[in-house]
Amino acid sequence: MRTTLRFACLSAALAMLLLPAAAQTAPNAVQTSPTPPVPKPQTINQRLENQQDRIAQGIRSGQLTAGEAANLESKESAITKEVRADRQANGGKLTQAERAQVNRQLNHTSRQIYRDKHNDVRQGH
Repeated sequence: MRTTLRFACLSAALAMLLLPAAAQTAPNAVQTSPTPPVPKPQTINQRLENQQDRIAQGIRSGQLTAGEAANLESKESAITKEVRADRQANGGKLTQAERAQVNRQLNHTSRQIYRDKHNDVRQGH
């Protein structure tokens, strides 16, 4: 009987010591880390500016030849003119279809910038 009583007292004491610790860690185990906010996609103007910066960097570093740079600049200029005309036609906004088309054109030009910068054709300085 004494052994049973001693075991019960030790079990109760152990439970009293462990319960507060378990209560403190339980909410942390359930909580998930806060998800970072999803960044907004770049606007078309930001993308155009970013691509202009990439072209300028390629010219400075010699990764783009004069011909490659001129070709890329003319494509960027055509996209800029198209966006300006579309916005004028729609009260300063682009329709979803126009935005999708411009984004496809920008994706194509972005890939072309990458290919031209990494094609091992260098501008001599």
